[in-house]
Amino acid sequence: MVSGEEWRTVIHLVSGGTGGTLGAILTCPFEVVKTRLQSSQSSCPGPYVLSSNPWACLKDIVKCEGLSGLFKGLGPNLLGVAPARAMYFCAYSWTKDRVNVCLPVRNRDTPFVHVLSAASAGFTASTLTNPIWLIKTRLQLDRNAGNSYGRIRKCVAQIYHKHGLVGFWKGVTASYWGISETAIHFVIYEYLKTKCLSRQTHSRTDNKKSLADFAGFMVCGACSKTFATVVAYPHVLN
Repeated sequence: MVSGEEWRTVIHLVSGGTGGTLGAILTCPFEVVKTRLQSSQSSCPGPYVLSSNPWACLKDIVKCEGLSGLFKGLGPNLLGVAPARAMYFCAYSWTKDRVNVCLPVRNRDTPFVHVLSAASAGFTASTLTNPIWLIKTRLQLDRNAGNSYGRIRKCVAQIYHKHGLVGFWKGVTASYWGISETAIHFVIYEYLKTKCLSRQTHSRTDNKKSLADFAGFMVCGACSKTFATVVAYPHVLN
């Protein structure tokens, strides 16, 4: 018989993996554009200068590489985002539950608990999935067309030949700096979610969830993530 805690863990694993996968597919073109702009690398050969305008960069990629160019790195991204998001939300929930149990009731679900939980989840996910994100970034910066599977194998071989196994964790230290973004994100999200739940509880007579409730949580997540990204963005360029 599955306990309530084990069932919650499964829910976080499945929800995190599914949501992360859908998000990766829908936002892949913007990820490619972002990576190109951060690297100042053009999609076209020759002395072409990459525009700093995102939409111009988007057209540049389509013109020189075709529509498939907007989905470079999607393969390893999908292989990484599902386990990364699953591990992240599972670790966050697990850490929060464990920390809350050790604290007096009045100190539970405080910003301290949320920061500690987010940091633990971020460290775990960043360490285990760094090789996948490294390969994804290399592929997105590759201007050459070709078989995706072949390019992935070539990329893996080049990294291993030049740096060995440790090369797959290149940039992981910079990823740890990104934990600050995660902490800010979840502290704000938990605060907004609490306010949203309180407002929803006072405005209805039953315990049934409505579409408006989920929309409210989506707005909370979008607002908190946007603010955290703006504040912690410089670490991405390191």
